[in-house]
Amino acid sequence: MLMRSFFLYLARSRAARNFLMRLPAAQRVARRFVAGETIAQAIQAGRALNDKGLLATLDHLGENVVTEADAARAAQDYLDLLDAIAESGVNSDVSLKLTQLGLDISFELCLSNMRRILERAAQHGNFVWIDMESSAYTEATLRLYRALRNAHGFCNVGAVIQAYLFRSAGDVRALAAEGANIRLCKGAYKEPPTVAFSRKRDVDANFVKLAEYYLSPEARQRGAYLGVATHDDKMINAVKNYAAAQGIPKDCFEFQMLYGVRSAAQQALAAEGYKVRIYVPYGTEWYPYFVRRLAERPANVWFVLRNLFRN
Repeated sequence: MLMRSFFLYLARSRAARNFLMRLPAAQRVARRFVAGETIAQAIQAGRALNDKGLLATLDHLGENVVTEADAARAAQDYLDLLDAIAESGVNSDVSLKLTQLGLDISFELCLSNMRRILERAAQHGNFVWIDMESSAYTEATLRLYRALRNAHGFCNVGAVIQAYLFRSAGDVRALAAEGANIRLCKGAYKEPPTVAFSRKRDVDANFVKLAEYYLSPEARQRGAYLGVATHDDKMINAVKNYAAAQGIPKDCFEFQMLYGVRSAAQQALAAEGYKVRIYVPYGTEWYPYFVRRLAERPANVWFVLRNLFRN
């Protein structure tokens, strides 16, 4: 827990960011988790995953922009990415963060940028996942998601729910009733004990409970679809066992995992007939994402340290 808190602090530290992003060794190590800096590199990574029987979701890294011009540039980056996916034929969705599209500036600005992206995605028959950020953004994120679905009629958009938040049980029930597509993850931000479970076993128990609810016959009858985002074998096996006991076909949900993390496990699940989608980030703003990956798994830290000392 102490190590995780330390790395989550580093993720927010501008001084640490400026120092590490200049280190060639850190840049090389980050390439394990980040596909590159360009759309072409992301498309290449997505194609390589498809060749292994895996689906992809491409994410142009970035968050918390402070000007309308930066938000407009981020939106254009996603329009270009959607065009490139369609042109390449790569089987990939896209993922994005709302603060990257101006949520900190204005709800309406962010909504406008999202409408442009979803319209382009619909033209190409593509799907867009709205990443969840810290709990400070949960309510606004779900409100904007519902505005896109209900007021503007977009069906090609899904939301992310974090199992470590106390509120997620209520959010899951509401989203299931709406027939929403969700990605269920544990959560990767440092949250106060007033809003989130602090013990891993409590997060794990809530994750399984929420996954089983979303896979229930009642939820699936409403059109609810679940992406199970975890690398934890206990969580994976709990979902597999529940689906088998309920007779749920393997194509009625999917496992979602991160680029560069447990690649053998990804292919093993695909070989068993499960849909497996890999989250592929790219771009120059790789630092916060990279450090949050270190916070999640100690094995990632030792991988980085070995490579830094080797270099």
